[in-house]
Amino acid sequence: MSAPPTRKGFAARPANPERWIKAAEAKTSNDVAGGFTARLTIDVTPDLRGRIKIAAFSRGQTVADMLRDLLAREFPPPSGEAS
Repeated sequence: MSAPPTRKGFAARPANPERWIKAAEAKTSNDVAGGFTARLTIDVTPDLRGRIKIAAFSRGQTVADMLRDLLAREFPPPSGEAS
């Protein structure tokens, strides 16, 4: 008897997660800070998350773009440095 063929499941994890994540980032069209980006993870309440999403939607922006603009305004580069 032969063994049944091995099939990857629908939600199979990628063999190399770092490569998979970098490939997804390379496909984005946002040219943020010359192409150099870093992920920032914060904990917020579900209520705050909802308010942020509604604000971004009403402004016609993505949450990520809106928060990038907010952080850039609140934390400008030191004087004399290029942005």
